[in-house]
Amino acid sequence: MNKLLQRTGVSARALEIADRVEQFVREKVVPFERDPRLGFHGPTEDLADELKDLARAAGVMTPHILDDGDHLTQRETASVLIRSGLSILGPLACHTCAPDEGNIYLLGKVASPELKQRFLTRMVDGSMRTAFFMTEPAEDGGAGSDPSMMQTTCRMDGNHWVINGRKAFITGAEGAGMGIIMARSDDGACMFLVDLPNPAIRIERVLDTIDNSMPGGHAVITIDNLRVPADQMLGESGEGFKYAQVRLAPARLSHCMRWLGACVRANEIATDYANRRLAFGKQLVDHEGVGFMLAENLMDLKQAELMIYWCADVLDSGAQGGAESSMAKVAVSEALMRVADRCVQCMGGQGVTADSMVEQVFREIRAFRIYDGPTEVHKWSLAKKIKRDWKAENAK
Repeated sequence: MNKLLQRTGVSARALEIADRVEQFVREKVVPFERDPRLGFHGPTEDLADELKDLARAAGVMTPHILDDGDHLTQRETASVLIRSGLSILGPLACHTCAPDEGNIYLLGKVASPELKQRFLTRMVDGSMRTAFFMTEPAEDGGAGSDPSMMQTTCRMDGNHWVINGRKAFITGAEGAGMGIIMARSDDGACMFLVDLPNPAIRIERVLDTIDNSMPGGHAVITIDNLRVPADQMLGESGEGFKYAQVRLAPARLSHCMRWLGACVRANEIATDYANRRLAFGKQLVDHEGVGFMLAENLMDLKQAELMIYWCADVLDSGAQGGAESSMAKVAVSEALMRVADRCVQCMGGQGVTADSMVEQVFREIRAFRIYDGPTEVHKWSLAKKIKRDWKAENAK
């Protein structure tokens, strides 16, 4: 098991699960990384199904959800999700990937018993993928990093809500069995659970993006007079942003967990290469320029890990953790970008080919700096908090 990853301060039950997940990912999932079914728009459905069948057989399907339906703490979840990320395909196989992991968390916290019975069971057992419909096309002036710009509308018509609008960058919409749609009523933002596919929800196209680890890719969607029964709204009209916050802070942190695992693996590959490759009469690792990059990787990886566990503890305390998750998302994504870049650089030409997963990890981490809020938006949000806190302190 990887010596870089923290074991102290993690419960025995979580370590047992994490060790099984790591063994499964390294032994069963890694061989699929060059499978031709990992295409430009992500893994195909049959590849996803095959990987999930292997995870079920190994007893590591949705490992952060216990047999009694209880959820591991965020600290425990970190130890498990980091290990699932050791392969780009690990989160898909173990069903710890976005957006499913975040959607499972959201429904577990806020859905009615009826909606949990209808949707959550299939989400947890991995028999159904889901999507989260929030972001909208920039050309429409819609919501991106600023969700208050939401253009998708919903209105009551009898005992149904009617939804109209367009969405963009909807991960996994193609092939999903359920979607959580955010729309704006006269009261404010709302969330709805919708069965997919639905003739009123049309995929315009799947975008060609820099990353390709998620099944279904990232789609642009048109929603045309979609009728949703009133009892499929999460909570009350106008409460959608409150529920989004329940989901977003843990989901940001889960991204950090999974991509930390990927960069730990990339660093393993680069380290192995630097110790085997000879140049100018000695191993690459003995050249200061290469050895120092690998040393810097160790520091960035450990700092990222500590930041993740710190934020997990904040969430486990019951705090909403908005500011803390913003700090973690920025610090971790920027640190991991440095790690991935150094891995490519250490490997030279080999680092930019699909012969090694280092190339894909680099692409995925570059996208991660934008997904779930760009670095600059989180910094801006934190700066606003600094100003608010200063005003509150000086008003005393």
